[in-house]
Amino acid sequence: MNDRDNAGSGSAGGEQPEREVRIVTFPETKIAVFRHRGDPARIAESVRRFVEWRKEHGLSPAKSATFNIIYDSPDAGPPESFRLDLCAAVDSEYDTGKCGMLFRSIPEGRCAMLRHAGPDDRLGESVRYLVLQWFPSSGEERRNFPIFLQRYPERSAAAESVVDIFLPLA
Repeated sequence: MNDRDNAGSGSAGGEQPEREVRIVTFPETKIAVFRHRGDPARIAESVRRFVEWRKEHGLSPAKSATFNIIYDSPDAGPPESFRLDLCAAVDSEYDTGKCGMLFRSIPEGRCAMLRHAGPDDRLGESVRYLVLQWFPSSGEERRNFPIFLQRYPERSAAAESVVDIFLPLA
């Protein structure tokens, strides 16, 4: 992934940590996709099924990067309309089994990237900073692809997570 630092870093105010947004070129990445549709409170059930599929196919997070594609804010709209894709990087298509996996790609392109290092329950704050504070003042335009996350479970402690947030740019 190619990147450059961007002058868009800064604090969201208050007790917020310094946040560094970088412009990167994300490479096209083939992914296996498990779609979660519905109440965000039921994501754990979808994650369980997704993890089972990964284990069946030997796609541990150490071998296969983990992504989430976020179509909707869990706070906006009725819970039943929430959409999130749970994804694993793959180099070929696998048997989808009974869980209905799909095979897609995250397209290559420029993205604003912000690293979140902290508890998952504060991840939304980092996403909101990128979208609502950094982006409007960046002079950039959005590309037609949703925000996506790359998770690093191998770098995460029990109470902390390491997640790169990508905002696709034109």
